[in-house]
Amino acid sequence: MYPAEIVMPMKGELVNHGFEDLTTPEAVDAALTQSGTTLLVLNSVCGCSAGTARPGVIMAVQNAEKKPAHLVTSFAGFDTEAVKQAREYLLPYPPSSPCIALLKDGQLVHMIERHMIEGRPAQMIAANLMEAFNQHC
Repeated sequence: MYPAEIVMPMKGELVNHGFEDLTTPEAVDAALTQSGTTLLVLNSVCGCSAGTARPGVIMAVQNAEKKPAHLVTSFAGFDTEAVKQAREYLLPYPPSSPCIALLKDGQLVHMIERHMIEGRPAQMIAANLMEAFNQHC
């Protein structure tokens, strides 16, 4: 498990932009089964991916015309049980962190896995998400 002093600033980056921090399996179930669209970010300390994932997500949410109704996040390697529960909603995709998922009425409709984030600039991640928002929100 990662130390809080490393994780909390990275959690804060999303929470300060309107994301609800999911720390329990019960909170995950409540958030991911609600009606409407929900953007889930499984956050991570990974510098090669999370360093562009968070800014890309924030950029997408701030600049999109159509936006998800709900913004939620949980932190891999820290919110262990919550992340484990969230990954149940992301099947058949294998565990990946960071990753970004868009759910509609509790069903996964768009997924960005870690390998799709690595080496890509935040602008590319944002563009991918905004297209998904336009299609599903």
